[in-house]
Amino acid sequence: MLNSEAVANYFIQKSFDKGVSLSPMKLLKLVYIAHGWHRGYFATNLINDAVQAWRYGPVIPDLYRKLKHFGRRTIDAPIEGYGIAGDSQNPVPDVRTLALLDRVWDIYSQYGGVELSAMTHQHGTPWDQIWRSSGGEDYRGAIIPNELIEQHYKQKISA
Repeated sequence: MLNSEAVANYFIQKSFDKGVSLSPMKLLKLVYIAHGWHRGYFATNLINDAVQAWRYGPVIPDLYRKLKHFGRRTIDAPIEGYGIAGDSQNPVPDVRTLALLDRVWDIYSQYGGVELSAMTHQHGTPWDQIWRSSGGEDYRGAIIPNELIEQHYKQKISA
């Protein structure tokens, strides 16, 4: 398992390398989507943080707090003190994880934060299920169980 910040820094570095702008919303969704696919393919957590159902989709609260100073601006620096997934400070569980992160980047980096948010808001997604069952309008912060995330992404793999 990795810190969500190390995974975020991996995508931030990709954005620098590829010249693709990255907003905090987009980055939060990329980390969540990578976690989902990791659960779906490998049945293990990519990140060691809980994911919560917030109004604008699944959110990793600690990561959100570290990114919110960017506002709606493009992220122009990595999150300090966490390194990057795959470096000596954050060794990945296996080579499949790095391949998965690269694949998530290749597929989803073309979308903006609002588009990625819409993807995670679709009817029947883990966010949707928890948001509705927990009374999301009145209760912010219900945890989206990893098992539910895994089930959703396994269904996507099967389809």
